[in-house]
Amino acid sequence: MCGIVAIHGEPVPLLGRRMLDRIAHRGPDDHGSVELPNTWLGHRRLSIVDTKGGHQPLVDHGAID
Repeated sequence: MCGIVAIHGEPVPLLGRRMLDRIAHRGPDDHGSVELPNTWLGHRRLSIVDTKGGHQPLVDHGAID
């Protein structure tokens, strides 16, 4: 399993990190976050198939397709 958390409105990164800590059991292998205008997103990742080479980072390329 993996987990995603979000704050919309006025982002509070400390609160977001606390939410990520609360769902650490859903993805103990990796985590990441990004702060956008009025939004904070975070994720936890569980490596099931490729524990050494797999990586699914949360990336902000500056534009939404």
